[in-house]
Parts: sequence; C-alpha cells; structure tokens
Amino acid sequence: MKVLKGQDILALGFMTFALFVGAGNIIFPPIVGLQAGPHVWMAALGFLVTAVGLPVVTVIALAKVGGAMDALSSPIGKVAGTVLAAVCYLSVGPLFATPRTATVSFEVGLAPLTGESPLALFLYSLVYFLLVFWISLYPGRLLDTVGRFLAPLKIVALAILGIAAFVLPVGEVGTAEPAYAAAPFSQGFINGYLTMDTLGALVFGIVIVNAIRSRGIDSPRLITRYAIIAGLIAGVGLALVYISLFRLGSGSSSVAAGAGNGAIVLHAYVQHTFGTMGSAFLAVLISLACLVTAVGLTCACAEYFSRLLPLSYKVLVVLLAGFSLLVSNLGLTNLIHFSIPVLTAIYPPCIALVALSFCKGFWHVQGRIVAPVMLMSLLVGIIDATKAAGYSENLPRILTDLPLSEQGLAWLIPSLLTLFAAFLVDQVLHQRSKAIA
Repeated sequence: MKVLKGQDILALGFMTFALFVGAGNIIFPPIVGLQAGPHVWMAALGFLVTAVGLPVVTVIALAKVGGAMDALSSPIGKVAGTVLAAVCYLSVGPLFATPRTATVSFEVGLAPLTGESPLALFLYSLVYFLLVFWISLYPGRLLDTVGRFLAPLKIVALAILGIAAFVLPVGEVGTAEPAYAAAPFSQGFINGYLTMDTLGALVFGIVIVNAIRSRGIDSPRLITRYAIIAGLIAGVGLALVYISLFRLGSGSSSVAAGAGNGAIVLHAYVQHTFGTMGSAFLAVLISLACLVTAVGLTCACAEYFSRLLPLSYKVLVVLLAGFSLLVSNLGLTNLIHFSIPVLTAIYPPCIALVALSFCKGFWHVQGRIVAPVMLMSLLVGIIDATKAAGYSENLPRILTDLPLSEQGLAWLIPSLLTLFAAFLVDQVLHQRSKAIA
C-alpha cells in the first residue's frame, strides 16, 4: 500500500494552511484584540473555536466522505444541498470574501495616503477587478507562479509580524469596549465567523483530498488520516497567526484608538514599529496576496456556477468581477457590518451538518435527522441574524432571550432538542418498517 513521505505530509499541511490564510484571517484578530482590551484572551478563545476548530473539523468531515460537498450534504436532498453549496460559494465569492480582498488591500495600502475617499476606493477597485477579470479569464501558469511565490513570502511576513507583536509591543493594553467587557467569549466566537473559513473549507475540501489522491493514495482510511494531519498542521499555523495578531491588536491602543477595522490597526502598528518602508512592504504584500485570493475565488465560483447555469465560464467571470467591484465600494467597515447577519444565519446549519456527519452510525435514515436539525439551526440563526442587524426590538422577548444567546449559541439547545425528537421518530419508524416486513 502506497503511503506519503514525511515531507509530502508537511507540504500538504502547508498547502492547507495557505488555502485558509486570506484577508479576513489577517484583519479580524487585530480589531478583536484592540476592542477586547484586558479580556483579549477570553475573546481569543471564542474566536479560535469558530476560526480554527470548525474549519479543521470540516476538513476531516469532508475527507470522510471523499471530499465533495454534495456527498456531505446528500442527507438533505439534492435541491437543498445545491442551495447550501450555492450560498457557500456566493459568501466566499462575490458577496463578501472577494470584495473584501479589494477593500482590505485599499485600507492597508492606499487609504493612509488618500484618506477614506470614495473616489480613490472606486478607482483602486476598478483597476483591481480589471486585473482579477483578466487573470481569471486566462489563469494558466500566471496564477500558479504568483501563488507559489506569494505563499512562502506571506508566511515569512506573518512570522515577522507575529514575533514583533510580542517582542516590540507598542504600549499597554487598552480598555475593553462594552460588548467585550460584557461577553468577551461570545464576541470572539461571532467574529470568528467572519473569517468564513468554515464555509471556505466546505468549498475547497475536495482540493485537499484530490491533492492526496494525486500522490497515488486511494485508501479511504489513509486519505482521511492524511487530511486530519493536514488539517491539524493548518490549525496550529492559524492559531499561532491569530494569537500573535491578538497580541498586536491588544497593545496598539495608543496608536490605533477608535479604529473601525483591523486593517487600520495593522497599518498603525506597522507604521509605528517599522516606519514607512515597513508600511510600503505590508501594502504591496497584502495587495498581491489579496489579488491572488480574489482570482482563486472568482475562478472557483465561475467554474461551479457554469455547471449550474446556462452561462459560460467567461461570462460568469465578467459578472462575478463586476458584482464584486460594486460590493467592494461599500467600504471595508460597511462590508463587515453587512456580512455579520448573513454569516450569523448560515453558520449554524453548516456547523450542524458537519457535526452530524460524524454521528451517522447512530440512526437509520440520515434525512430524518439531518434535515430537521439543520432547519431548526437555520431558523434560530435567522433570529440571531435579526438581532445582529439591530432589529431585535421587532422580535418577541422569548426569542431574544433564548438560552446561550449571550454566547452566540442560541441555536444549540433548540437544535439538540430537535435532534432528540428526530432520533425518536427515526427509531419508531424503523421499528414499524421492521414489523411490516
């Protein structure tokens, strides 16, 4: 039986890490660190659950079913599974993640020079998405070459930032914002959603499995084992990056007080610590890294939707790049604000789907269990999304005060109760079918 060498396993782990690391992974920890103040490490714990733990578990769940998202979602039916996949692709594509790559690179690179000018953002994003459009039409070797060059450079730059955050802190930890003072874990938990890595893992899990298969590994047991190892390597790398960026943000209150997003915090720290040259290097690095991420997401979305819609790949590239351009001009802070309710609604059913995939041996018909639990988690997620959008006054009090609401887990107990009820129904129907037979 063919097995992977140690260096191949390590390379697979680094590849998985590189797949996860994008704009969101770099900008959210600093703002959480800044706003959490002395509660930074409790907020960090919540963040690590959703931004590290869930993506790693999702990679493992996908590996167990062969890597394809449609295999994981098969218990809820083809139509519902397709809708779920489409939502994931749109979220990590033109709705949030792709436009965010442009706004992050603008905030870090040009905004300190031009200010928060709408015209400057529009001109930058226009050039940015013209490049995304052009490269996505004919990615060829260009994307490959740039990606291979940028991945190690990005890792080295993040390592330098991480070490500097501990060795060269700017100042003392500032005061916590009221939301973090009241519930630091839940605030970190919800902000971990914003990296969108769990949704990303659902989309590119097949890439990891195919990378293992490309080395001649065809044993399902070995594929799962190597995917677990790769996921753990990526998880450790992500955790180290996040912890260093939390430290960077928590000590930056003297240079970034009142910052609206993590890009501002990051730029303020680098400018203070490394000067103008350091800021220029950071701007170029993040701009190129974001560009490559945007191209990859645009290619993936165009490829997926070309199989669903009567539109060619090239037409979809035009539409996706154009739509991303429009959305990016909302600005980074507004884009994050709009994404919170959507991600708050769709994360719970995705978590439920992944968690239940590990328990399928406990019941007889998967659809009887998975579909109702996902539906309940979605409904309660929508309630939480309504609250996150600032419309909680329109909801009955009983819905706004559900257990674990403060921890961002209001969906958990209703989902567990639904799971118990669905389990009983599954057992009863199975016994009846046996009696009839």
